[in-house]
Amino acid sequence: MIARQLQLGARTAIAAALVLALPLAPARAQGKFDRAVAPKAGKSPTLRVPTWTKTKLANGAELIVVEKHDLPLVALNIDFIGGSTSFEPAGKLGVAGFAAQMLSEGTTTKSADQLSDAMQLLGTQIFANVGTEGGTIRFTSLKDKFEPALALLADMMLNSTNPDSALERNRARTLVGLTQGKDQPNTIAANVFSKVVYGDEHPYGRVVSEQTVKAITRDDVVAFQKAYFKPGRAVITVSGDIDPKTARASVERALASWPAGGQRPTFEYPTVPAPKARMIYLVDKPKAAQSVFAFGEPGPPRSTPDYYAIQVMNTLLGGLFQSRLNHDIREVKGYSYGVGSSYAFGRGPGAFRAGGGIVSAKSDSALIGFMTHFKGVQGEAPFTDDEVMQGKESLIQSLPGRFSTVNGIAAAVSSIYTQDLPETYWKDYASKVDAVTRDDLQRVAKKYIDVDHMNLVIVGDRASIEASLRATGIAPIQVLDVDGRPVLVP
Repeated sequence: MIARQLQLGARTAIAAALVLALPLAPARAQGKFDRAVAPKAGKSPTLRVPTWTKTKLANGAELIVVEKHDLPLVALNIDFIGGSTSFEPAGKLGVAGFAAQMLSEGTTTKSADQLSDAMQLLGTQIFANVGTEGGTIRFTSLKDKFEPALALLADMMLNSTNPDSALERNRARTLVGLTQGKDQPNTIAANVFSKVVYGDEHPYGRVVSEQTVKAITRDDVVAFQKAYFKPGRAVITVSGDIDPKTARASVERALASWPAGGQRPTFEYPTVPAPKARMIYLVDKPKAAQSVFAFGEPGPPRSTPDYYAIQVMNTLLGGLFQSRLNHDIREVKGYSYGVGSSYAFGRGPGAFRAGGGIVSAKSDSALIGFMTHFKGVQGEAPFTDDEVMQGKESLIQSLPGRFSTVNGIAAAVSSIYTQDLPETYWKDYASKVDAVTRDDLQRVAKKYIDVDHMNLVIVGDRASIEASLRATGIAPIQVLDVDGRPVLVP
């Protein structure tokens, strides 16, 4: 042991001697950087919107091909127009999600494990999802693995076997998630907000429940898959190191057995409930360390001519980290780790929603803060020229990043056709945003933030926050349970 320690000591001494023998690096010259002066901004990123080809396959699907040859990668998206709000029966909420999940649970030629192994060998992952107003099946692969990956996707989409055991496993997992969600304030706030704003009769207000999940049968899943995954409502986007002729030949070969059919939904939604006077909807979460706010109301559809003005206004109100809401309530007051606001911009009246998690003891003060900022952007505290410039530049300078990857390109170009946008949408975006004026921001704030009819959902410890919330005088309080049903209180 002593000899070992002597050896280590000798090595350490030799190493130290070598370090000391090295020439010293010259001292770095003292700079003249003035920290009191903000550095000049660098050059703005350049937007390069790619070109693409658009054709229609024999079965009715649209095919978009965008070339990007800097890396040997190819992304493929099959986007379906319409989702659960158009195709899901009200008593079977959740079947759309099951239909997407079950695509990876086995086909007539491969088991679920074999599908998983095949994806690993190809170095890709095939994702499937059906959302509220659209669905997608997609993957990204190396160029030389594109055709076998596409063949695997086609097998999953067209030959799914939907084994009972897999459905029951997914059902059990979903039911566990729903049970857990009833103990999670963020989930409670989201579900109650939807019900309060839209009601149970509107598709936007429907929420998946244990009852609807338990009612779903294997036949329901099979029927949804057959009715939904149709080429007539599909936009296939191929982006990457591939040319249009090769892409079309590969897609037609892989999807040769996909029969024509499928109509695009009209997105004709029922009228939303008439606005009610401003109300606080309080859901009790005993001993919660924070309250979760979800404030809002039905908003405009994506087709609104005020889209660009709303985008700039909301970016400044609650979209940026340094937006008015987050800067004040998080940075200045310290009431939250983060708050914000957004517009859903659906095909129908997607919601305006603002909120976040708030320290329980400051629930009343934060509520006052939100209302102050809502009124502020409507004219009581107009946006400054610096704010307007910041909001516009934030939106404009984020554009180049959308086209930096094959996945981003596929999503951006596909959105033009799934949302019925002009083909020049991305080229015109910056000029449309730049044309927004301060008057436009105040106008849309007044039009699309209805302070007098705001739905104020708060999930928190009722025992500690109710009295202080009531004392603000902002709105009367109605107590709801975690499912959004009124609770009789003494």
